[in-house]
Amino acid sequence: MALSLYDAIIPGNLQIIGAVSGLVDKAEAFGAETGRSEADMLQAKLAEDMLPFAYQVKSVAEHSLGAIEAVRTGNYSPDLAPPPASYADLRAKLDKAASALVALDPAEVDGFIGNDMQFSFRETVIPFTAENFLLSFSQPNFYFHATTAYDVLRAEGVALGKRDFLGQLRIKTAG
Repeated sequence: MALSLYDAIIPGNLQIIGAVSGLVDKAEAFGAETGRSEADMLQAKLAEDMLPFAYQVKSVAEHSLGAIEAVRTGNYSPDLAPPPASYADLRAKLDKAASALVALDPAEVDGFIGNDMQFSFRETVIPFTAENFLLSFSQPNFYFHATTAYDVLRAEGVALGKRDFLGQLRIKTAG
């Protein structure tokens, strides 16, 4: 069986979106246990010149569903809107992305192959094919932001392990 573009992207995105939603839950529980405010947790950073936890979570949605929406139009420009300002709003953003990805027709995603696509930001325009944009730009960004969200919480003292990052594995079931 050949691996399709859909198979290379969407199941992994769904797995990690679920895991990142779990990270939001863990951040909320940690804040409640330690007295850390929601705003403080959402603004936590690894380094002063990096963007905060809430931005990292927002970017997981942007580089999954946002990437698919961009391929449909042929252009991706970074969403410069502020990230959601509450745990509930972060979860809603992730839930919206997951629901839309679940509803995708695999044939539509596979049909993107060969389409022209570009990344544009200010004066920068980078041409791609749709599959190269998804696999060499959005997918690495997706995993970077998911990893950074995990790392921010670890640095803040939230008890996390590898299973918290991996989320629900797609294991073989009987049958």
